[in-house]
Amino acid sequence: MSLITPVLVRGINNLSDARYCAGMGAEYLTFRLDPALPGHLQPAAVQELSGWVAGVQLVGEFDTLPVEQINELAQACRLDYVLLHRRRPAEELARLVVPALKLVKWIPDMLEQDVEKRFRDQHAHVAGFVLATPPPEPLTTMQRAQLTSQARTYKIWLGTGFAPPHSMRQLVDELTPAGLVLEGGEEIKTGLRDFTELEAIFEQLEEE
Repeated sequence: MSLITPVLVRGINNLSDARYCAGMGAEYLTFRLDPALPGHLQPAAVQELSGWVAGVQLVGEFDTLPVEQINELAQACRLDYVLLHRRRPAEELARLVVPALKLVKWIPDMLEQDVEKRFRDQHAHVAGFVLATPPPEPLTTMQRAQLTSQARTYKIWLGTGFAPPHSMRQLVDELTPAGLVLEGGEEIKTGLRDFTELEAIFEQLEEE
C-alpha cells in the first residue's frame, strides 16, 4: 500500500501493531527503549517484534540514557534512527551511530522568532523534528501560516492531532510536512486489536 506521505508510528509494543502498520505502508516504527519512558521495552522484545516485519525503518525512543548506552541499544536492535526526547549538545549528537530525530513540543505563547531559532540552531545536527502533540486549542490562521512556513523550511513530522480526523489528506496537501506521526496502542488481548482509528487515517493517506 503506497501512501502520499511517510508515516511514523510511535510506541509499538505488540506484534499486532507492528504487522498491521507495516502492512498499511508505515515507513517508520518506534520502540521505547529508555527505562525512563513509560511502557519501555527490553531489547529482546524489540528484536522479536522487528523480526516479524520487513521494509520499515526501526526507531528507538530515548530520554535520559547517555549516548554510549543509546549506541549499544541501537546496534543490538539494529535501529535505523533514534528519537530523542531531550535536547542534546551537538558533540553528543555527533557520537551517535545512527541519525537522530528530535521530539519537540508546541509552546502556544512562544514568539515566532524564538521558534525559528530553536529549529535553526538544531537542524544541522538532526535528521528532523517530531512535533507529535498539537496545541490544546485549534490553530489560529496565523499559527497555521507559521507552521506551514516552518514545515517547508525544516523537516517537521506532525502528529495527526494538528487537524480533524477527517482532514489528514488536506493537512498533508497544505503543509507538506516531512511525514505524519501516528500513535500505537494496546491489544485488547494477545493478537486482538481494534484498528478502526488507524485504518481511517491510513485510508485517507492512500495514493489514488
